[in-house]
Amino acid sequence: MQSETEILIIGGGLAGLTAALHLNKVGLKVTLIEKDTYPHHKVCGEYISNEVLPYFEWLGLDIENLAPAIISDLLFTSNLGKSIQIKLPLGGFGLSRYTIDYYLYTELMRRKVNIVHDRVVEIKFTHNQFTVETANNTFVAAYVIGAYGKRSAIDIKLNRSFINKQSPYLAVKAHYQADFPNNVVSLHNFEGGYCGVSKVENDRLNICYLANYESFKKHKNLLAFQENVLYKNRYLKSIFENATSLFDVPLTISQISFEAKEPVNNHILMIGDTAGLIHPLCGNGMAMAIHSAKIVSELLHKRIEGHISSREALEKNYIAYWNREFKSRLKTGRMLSSLLRNPKFESLAMNALTKMPFLLHKIIKKTHGKPITTSS
Repeated sequence: MQSETEILIIGGGLAGLTAALHLNKVGLKVTLIEKDTYPHHKVCGEYISNEVLPYFEWLGLDIENLAPAIISDLLFTSNLGKSIQIKLPLGGFGLSRYTIDYYLYTELMRRKVNIVHDRVVEIKFTHNQFTVETANNTFVAAYVIGAYGKRSAIDIKLNRSFINKQSPYLAVKAHYQADFPNNVVSLHNFEGGYCGVSKVENDRLNICYLANYESFKKHKNLLAFQENVLYKNRYLKSIFENATSLFDVPLTISQISFEAKEPVNNHILMIGDTAGLIHPLCGNGMAMAIHSAKIVSELLHKRIEGHISSREALEKNYIAYWNREFKSRLKTGRMLSSLLRNPKFESLAMNALTKMPFLLHKIIKKTHGKPITTSS
């Protein structure tokens, strides 16, 4: 069976769902393909900068009804026992991917957007159009948006450069019941990695950490790794020892790559983590995913309305927008990660930040954007 659509979105995570809502709002025909059903948990820090709020309002989304945790402060701690806490310039909120993805999905269903639960196996671009084969269907589309996450078999098919490189990172996430400030997102450095901790809806505490696989595999299991590595950071030790897990087992994902990715590949417009993954040290991946969906949706609307002259011009515009908004953020994240892996620099950095907290404000501004507004 073959179906035709104007725009096909591959992947129904935060970026893909947001793009589908935007494109539907401006009257474009869109189909979204997602291999999983909703709701489901994902490995994610689950903190969202308030920069997205004006855009969510334009999309007609009511985030307040989801009862997010309202976050105003950042706490950063080092493996050496030092800490610094500051006010976030814009603030943010905590929502689990289980809740926000499901909310966006139900909004798409309510607005009668076509969502197909299937797995993409092949993407071909010939004669100025796409043919996308799934396990059960074939789709023809004028434009394709890639929103399928950090890494996928699709990346192998496209021969993307990052997919052929081994990545040293894995990530672990679970929800807990614990006594923790509702208004704080905390980031904790430990040997070989970083751990983000913050509240989400229903008074749940999300703990998500990124670890070096070489360090991790020296231990028998997750608990042993946490006790022997993460607990060396006394703040993390206190959090874990006083928390009760709400998951049967934590979620894990391996081969997380922070290598540079291209925002356009084989004429597919990549958004979210598919286009580039910001280091969790910067805590802004969810807002970036939402922002990239907005950028690509506005450009596609202009192209289809005739305000952008060609596919080539569309792609050049998108690459320019992506680089302007996100390239320096991604680079800053990689640089900070590299520096803080060095114990000597970590000590110097914490001393400097403690004495001059305005430096941390500058780092946050380098990895976050301004409030996202739309011109549509």
